[in-house]
Amino acid sequence: MTRSIVKLPANVRNTSRSTSTSCCSSRTSTTTSTCRADRHGGIHAVAEFIDSGDRFAPDLSLYGDVPLHAQSHGESFLALAANRFGADGVYLLDEPEAALSVTGALALLAVVARAAKSGAQFVIATHSPILLAAPGARIYELDEDGINITDYDDLQAVRLTRGFLDAPDRYLRQIMPDSEADDG
Repeated sequence: MTRSIVKLPANVRNTSRSTSTSCCSSRTSTTTSTCRADRHGGIHAVAEFIDSGDRFAPDLSLYGDVPLHAQSHGESFLALAANRFGADGVYLLDEPEAALSVTGALALLAVVARAAKSGAQFVIATHSPILLAAPGARIYELDEDGINITDYDDLQAVRLTRGFLDAPDRYLRQIMPDSEADDG
């Protein structure tokens, strides 16, 4: 398995791995956040704290005024990103697409690109061709041969996704017994 790292120039960096890693940046930041999109940590723990009403919990208006637990996993992650990713931050995201639909990944890409353009820095580990497509990104792919700068179109995640979308039957024949592939 390979891993890609995308660095966005001046105001965007991206990292990718087939798991991919994305980075977005433009200047030194004053805020650092790390967030896993899975339910067993990261966003779930953040949501519990924000929704707790604890006297030290932040004002819910900072997260879009909707309790994060009242939203789907992807919606709460996007609410956190859209309302908290700002210009003077450094954000480390580990496979954020795990919580997101294709539409959600596009929405996150827009949030990341806007924040990076304003000066935020991002490092994103991802398998998502959508997140790897950050405008102006320099992409590094990490594999058994080391770390190499790679064009978007040459990334394993991009090639495999395009190949599957162009000819799903060809891939299904390779991974499924004949009887299962014919059922779909």
